[in-house]
Amino acid sequence: MKKFFAVVKHEYKKIVLRWAFLLGTLLFPVLGLCFAFVPALIFSIKGEPTRIVIVDPSNKIAPRLRSNLSTEAVAEKNSETVKTLPVNLHSSQTDRIKDGARSAAEEFIFVDYSAAGKTPDQIRKELTEKAVAKEIDAYLLIPVNFEAPDAKFEFLSRKAGDFVAGDQLKDALNQAVRSQRLADANIDEKAVRNLMKDVDLDSKSIDEKGREKDSGALLAASFVVGLMIYLTLTIYGQIILGAVVEEKETRIAEILFSSARPFELMLGKLVGVGLAGLTQLGIWVVSLSVIVAFVAVQADLSPLLVGLPHITPLMVLYFLLFFLLGYFLYASIFALIGSMVTTVQEGGQFAFPPIMILLTGFYLSFAVIRDPNSTLSFWASIAPFFAPITMPVRILAETPPFWQIALSIGTNVLAIAFVVWLASRVYRVGMLMYGKRATIPEVLKWIRQA
Repeated sequence: MKKFFAVVKHEYKKIVLRWAFLLGTLLFPVLGLCFAFVPALIFSIKGEPTRIVIVDPSNKIAPRLRSNLSTEAVAEKNSETVKTLPVNLHSSQTDRIKDGARSAAEEFIFVDYSAAGKTPDQIRKELTEKAVAKEIDAYLLIPVNFEAPDAKFEFLSRKAGDFVAGDQLKDALNQAVRSQRLADANIDEKAVRNLMKDVDLDSKSIDEKGREKDSGALLAASFVVGLMIYLTLTIYGQIILGAVVEEKETRIAEILFSSARPFELMLGKLVGVGLAGLTQLGIWVVSLSVIVAFVAVQADLSPLLVGLPHITPLMVLYFLLFFLLGYFLYASIFALIGSMVTTVQEGGQFAFPPIMILLTGFYLSFAVIRDPNSTLSFWASIAPFFAPITMPVRILAETPPFWQIALSIGTNVLAIAFVVWLASRVYRVGMLMYGKRATIPEVLKWIRQA
């Protein structure tokens, strides 16, 4: 037992005291924040307004389009989203949203152009020359028969990649054409708008105790939990694989086997690396909780925290337990693969199947989120190899009966016992084999040996 704990301590310190571990642990929350906020920050950077020419032979659509793209109209339309938010925002936050809506309305500058007495080809040629000379950025050609179902509107722009302004123009144009069609049919536009107004549907989930939970927050939290477990199992499974192959290549295993039994070495390696993974996962969970709470308090979004799933200490214990079950299950498989191959490159090829099984479990977690009590969710959260990811997600979505959790733990413990027994027999012989990769008949022979 003393040798076993010595191996555990050595493997744990070898990983935790590395700069790669420290940087990975600290950078993961930072990268998460970057993926969350950097795209929004980039798109919030205001570009140069689009100088646009509108050619409208009927002179019916252009005035409505200019009105729809005016600062007041766009700001009013975008500010309506404030009323649909699930919480009551502070007045300063409402003002910031309205200011952003007003800045979005300044995307276009209308350039006057006289098309009187000119053919469509002349108009297109002159406007294209203006665009090439950078006198304008875009032009819109409105057909005479704009009310026809097959009417073709043409929009040519030097800023083809500016999809934000393009979508804004398309929405305003559709609204202008609809308004003119209603006016031509002597139909009250305001009455139609009121009739077509979307309903205000507040969609929430109900847990087993009748408490309400926000569906969007539940989906996000379940996705984060599943992703963290998937990434951690994948990363530390690869670490186990690399460590086993490294000992095999350097022939350190021959020295280690002389001082401890192969089973003690393999199990000590699994436990040491697993504790390192548990340490990193714990740091990620704590840092994520602190970041979410800090951002919510600083941005006065504390009411949003009410909609987050209710996480109890028992849930946290379940998460850690299923992480350990998943780790020992997959780490044993990676240790088995490492003892069969001779190089890390070969190990990477053989590691593809267990990684695909892990990925399948991650995808099954979305089915669990959709309906935690379905037959698929039950079997996916019970089955070995899938349960370490799907069961924590199911517990977060809607905690199943205890007997199902116990059954999931039991089946996975049995699977771990079998895989560890299998891996230990292959590890015992395979670590001393050099020069070539083990074949399937050879591995089966090692397993049958007493």
